[in-house]
Amino acid sequence: MSTKITLSDVSLGEEEKAAVARVIDSGWVSMGPETKEFESEFAALHGTRHAVAVTNGTAALHLAAMALDLGPGDEVIVPSLTFVASANGFAYTGATIRFADIVSDEDPTLDPASVSAAVTPRTKAIVPVHYAGWLADTAVLNALAAQAGAHVVEDACHAVGASGAHGSAGNLGAIGCFSFFANKNMTVGEGGMVTTNSDELEAALRLLRSHGMTSSSWDRDKGHAYEYDVVRRGYNYRIDEIRSAIGRVQLAKLPDANARRREVVGWYRERLRDVPVTVPFPDRMASETSAHVFTVTTRTPEERDRLNTKLRAADVQTSRHYPPSHLFSIYREAAAASGSLARTESYARRVITLPLHPKMTVDQVDRVCGLIRKELGPDRPSIRRPSRTDGSTTSTQEA
Repeated sequence: MSTKITLSDVSLGEEEKAAVARVIDSGWVSMGPETKEFESEFAALHGTRHAVAVTNGTAALHLAAMALDLGPGDEVIVPSLTFVASANGFAYTGATIRFADIVSDEDPTLDPASVSAAVTPRTKAIVPVHYAGWLADTAVLNALAAQAGAHVVEDACHAVGASGAHGSAGNLGAIGCFSFFANKNMTVGEGGMVTTNSDELEAALRLLRSHGMTSSSWDRDKGHAYEYDVVRRGYNYRIDEIRSAIGRVQLAKLPDANARRREVVGWYRERLRDVPVTVPFPDRMASETSAHVFTVTTRTPEERDRLNTKLRAADVQTSRHYPPSHLFSIYREAAAASGSLARTESYARRVITLPLHPKMTVDQVDRVCGLIRKELGPDRPSIRRPSRTDGSTTSTQEA
């Protein structure tokens, strides 16, 4: 039996197989009634009026940008600490990307103060990422967006099923974007969803998803429409019935799966309490996250690299969320115009992503944390920790 502890794990079984078989037996596999039910159930779980299923999370972001009519001359503020698709989805329209910093090691979500400094008269969208499944401060970001005449678009690809004091992910801005990639909390292989409470935006999203056509293949097949017009230059971002059927099963399993993920986060928190690493959102309850990934930051980059080597040598899979987007060659110009992103750069040099999925056992968490403790030791009265504000180091020696 393998002793490897994987970073994530896909949970697909007999229910998903039966759902696929049901679609195949129906004789209709392109987008149709199964997708409609998936959208309805997804919207109900997240408390939104509408949900529009698409082919992947990047397509969701691109459609959000298109539905808001973004284009050349417009500016979009995104965090650099995210997968590059968060920027790409908006850059596809010709809009200019402006990167903003994170709050701190403890709160690696989009910093409202950094966003405020980046706002210009051209700002048309602010894109918080619910990093690792923790909700960003959308209340403040929505206020900033309103002052700027802009919209908040949630990158909720980590946050399916997450909720907090102000509501559920996907229901905290003008548009929410989700991913169902293989490593996400629920998966269909490749897929995504766009949520909104706006009837106007929903109509635009549905048009843009399918070539700008005024009727679908399902409508025409069932006699609900015969002719169609093309009223916008849209895309083929449709999902199919097989993935929608899998999505419905995964969605039904999601509350229990997320609850288990949160339990694993609790185990990590308890066992790392006296180890010199910083865990995200130490003062927030685990119930407020979808617990997509679990990250810690070390005191120095060298310490992170040493720990990563030890964990991998012990068959513990790790990752890094994320290399900063503004350091990629494609975004050099945007980086130059964005100013200092010191906290993001410092965090990215010291972050390590640990295994987290619903199949994890407490013994596996004990093993991971034991390796971390062996490498880094228990916390000391005098250490040098990264500052919460600027990425520099500060002494925490106690009297």
